[in-house]
Amino acid sequence: MESVDSRDEEAPLVADSLQVLTPKNYTRDVHILSCSFLLIFLAYGAAQNLETTVNTEGNLGTISLGILYTSFTCFSLVASLVVRVLGSKNALILGTTGYWLFVAANLFPSWYTMVPASLYLGFAASIIWVGEGTYLTSAALSHASNHKLHEGTVIGSFNGEFWGMFASHQFVGNLITLAVLKDDKGGSTSSTTLLFIVFLGVITLGTILMCFLCREEDKGEKETADASVNFYSYLVSLSKSITTLLADVRMLLIIPLFAYSGLQQAFVWAEFTKEIVTPALGVSGVGGAMAVYGAFDAICSLAAGRLTTGLPSITFIVSGGAIAQVVVFLWILINYSVTSGVLGTLYPLIMAALLGIGDGVLNTQLSALLGILFKHDTEGAFAQLKVWQCASIAVVFFIGPYISLQAMLIVMVVGICVALVGILFLTIQASNSSPRISLRFQLKSGWTAPEFLFRIRKTEY
Repeated sequence: MESVDSRDEEAPLVADSLQVLTPKNYTRDVHILSCSFLLIFLAYGAAQNLETTVNTEGNLGTISLGILYTSFTCFSLVASLVVRVLGSKNALILGTTGYWLFVAANLFPSWYTMVPASLYLGFAASIIWVGEGTYLTSAALSHASNHKLHEGTVIGSFNGEFWGMFASHQFVGNLITLAVLKDDKGGSTSSTTLLFIVFLGVITLGTILMCFLCREEDKGEKETADASVNFYSYLVSLSKSITTLLADVRMLLIIPLFAYSGLQQAFVWAEFTKEIVTPALGVSGVGGAMAVYGAFDAICSLAAGRLTTGLPSITFIVSGGAIAQVVVFLWILINYSVTSGVLGTLYPLIMAALLGIGDGVLNTQLSALLGILFKHDTEGAFAQLKVWQCASIAVVFFIGPYISLQAMLIVMVVGICVALVGILFLTIQASNSSPRISLRFQLKSGWTAPEFLFRIRKTEY
């Protein structure tokens, strides 16, 4: 009897130990995060595309977007600290409120509604994007550790899924816009009101879905929550984070790529749709061209994420995306003119596809790059990304009306060349300084050949 009782008592302990040994799978959180961002940004992205067309009085739409990205830039300086205090999940949920308010302000567009909404969205966007980068990188690193996988591969795979889903917001959002406004050539108030109400409902669904994310067990967040810190220590921590990253040669070499990623996005939103698509396809064709842009953006994000294994692969993939965009810039600069017929319709769509390829590659690879190089300060690294990215976008919105398309294209070509030189130099520097394990040390350590190869793999960027 005693032996039976002892077996009964041991059984739950064995079950518990098996439960503990089962590694957690973080792919569920990636699916939820990706779907949440798709819902929120299919509404916001389509609303942003309509800003300069719907809110034309006094350039309200253009100025609102300029204010938004200026606010985004400023708040990105403190976003990493806010995310550390709130935790990445809470920052993500709070960030969604800014997008809801901005779309709601478009139901009653005026200086008194759009300007405050734009300012608040700048804050909300800064924390949601830093929170996203921090949460996704933390999930990827934890998943790689739990399942004994290569970190670079998991980071690339997770970012590929996220950015692939995110990029499809342009496709889905613009299809919704076309469906609601298809019989309304002039953009009447009743049609746009219905559209923005639909968008509010979609953002609400995205916010609710975000609440189902698992809370990350992050060391930095635990320390911040447990420690009693004051405002002065916050400022010290913030300044230290900023100066440390800006003193890092790796960050300085990536900053031109940050800035260019913002420039090319703003070029598509502000210049490409106005100067290339509208003259060829009309205002009603903007949604279709942006849907093509979003479709290729999504496909390339997924493909690029699957191909990412480390810094060399990132450099190769980014170079391919850059070439696709340079082809468009030089085509417009040297030999493009609006034509009639099938080719006149096809040319802007081909350009949109090539620009989408470049954007999909940049989004995926920048996130993977920061996750690999700055895994110990992901909040600060992603904050730097958004500071330089949004500053570039704000500059384009503010100076775009005052410079020619040709001047803008020259800036784009110069920007992409500088960015590529930076990341190529970073790759060369990393390959020269990466640790090498000699055969003699292998024999001395007693590693087997498979163990030796595994350890070399782990030291690669």
